Amino acid sequence: MSTGNDHDSGDHHHDDVYELDRKAVAAILYAVDVQDKAQLTQLMEPLHAADIADLLEQINPHDRARLIALYGHEFDGEILSELEESVREEVLPILNPQVLAEAVRDLETDDVVDLVEDLEEPQQEAILDVLEDADRVAVEQALAYPENSAGRLMQREVVMAPEHWTVGQVIDFMRDATELPEQFYHVVLVDPRLKPVGNVTLGKLMGAHREVGLTSLKEEIFQVIPADQDEEDVAYAFNQYHLISAPVVDGEGRLVGAITIDDAMVVLDEEHEEDILRLAGVGESALSDSVADTAKKRLPWLAVNLFTAIFASLVISQFEATISELVSLAILMPIVASMGGNAGTQSLTVAVRALATKDLTGSNVWRVIRRELMVGLLNGLSFAAVLGVVGMLWFNSPMLGAVIGTALIFNMAIAGLAGTVVPVTLDKLGIDPALASGTFVTTTTDVMGFFIFLGLASKVLL
Repeated sequence: MSTGNDHDSGDHHHDDVYELDRKAVAAILYAVDVQDKAQLTQLMEPLHAADIADLLEQINPHDRARLIALYGHEFDGEILSELEESVREEVLPILNPQVLAEAVRDLETDDVVDLVEDLEEPQQEAILDVLEDADRVAVEQALAYPENSAGRLMQREVVMAPEHWTVGQVIDFMRDATELPEQFYHVVLVDPRLKPVGNVTLGKLMGAHREVGLTSLKEEIFQVIPADQDEEDVAYAFNQYHLISAPVVDGEGRLVGAITIDDAMVVLDEEHEEDILRLAGVGESALSDSVADTAKKRLPWLAVNLFTAIFASLVISQFEATISELVSLAILMPIVASMGGNAGTQSLTVAVRALATKDLTGSNVWRVIRRELMVGLLNGLSFAAVLGVVGMLWFNSPMLGAVIGTALIFNMAIAGLAGTVVPVTLDKLGIDPALASGTFVTTTTDVMGFFIFLGLASKVLL
């Protein structure tokens, strides 16, 4: 069967398929310029909250403030939850208090917690004050849990039922309920002490006869999340066990909330993004950050890199006489260091990711280290042959070709070893391997590459 979208299928891939249309953005900004509220509302109405958040993040602060002021009561709470933290902090003071109240009241408690947890106390109070008493209590209880814990991540709204109930009883209960969670996937079965004992999916519930007992419909996979568990571990559990939702329990095992897959995947995405940024030594960063903030975040690791570069230069200075005798060494040195650095980064990236996903453990670490060492040796041999020929033809010196080839083999083997051993060691020491490994691995490959290449040259060529 064909559809109207067949021309976009197959091998045709559009990288900008979910990007905001430039013409639409231009039309929205024009509506803001001419203060045409009706036109602005008409243009914004088809957009998803995530797209509106993207729009607000991409335009400059002046246009952002004017758009929010003109958009007025149409501003939705979901937009706030989709905004980057730095932009959200800028937007909240701009919002009319009544608009903010309406926006926040539409959110589930977990979204409100995510909204307020990183705000300053005055901004937190401004949002908490507009909540109904029950919602405010729920949010404050969630904020009492440790930062980045399951208690902060969970939503308090849960559909639960006694384990002895039937399908008919729980359906009647849900129909009579004055308010149900906006999104839920399971009915949580609890014992008389409110301890969760199982999950029943809505699909099984709606497909069973009214007289069927709920216990006969329980999911085979049932994972309970402690409220103080780190959210990174929660995201791992969802990914590892293919969970859709999971009940959250307090220290005594009683049900206090539930985490759904959308929140867990947000955490997983943030962890991936954090690892990538930390590998580059830039920490948490956003495109909306100011020049001063961005420079401040990047400065510390650039300073560390400066000191490691000085250390590598000190190694080179020990062979000053050798380099002055053979200027060709200065031309070829960067090749050895660069190839080693790239090989180290490849091994490092694989190791850091495997540590994050718990695929690299004590049971297989030595096998992985041996593999990366052998990969480094194999790649080193491959490129050594090429560089040996280049060195021989370029400088008419077979021995120079042999020296650089040998140095490359050793340095790429060291790179594979360092790229795995360094992050594993830092992880054992309780240091984030994504944050600190890059500098150590680069320093190792630079220093060892220069030392081996220049050391061999001084012994063989002079």
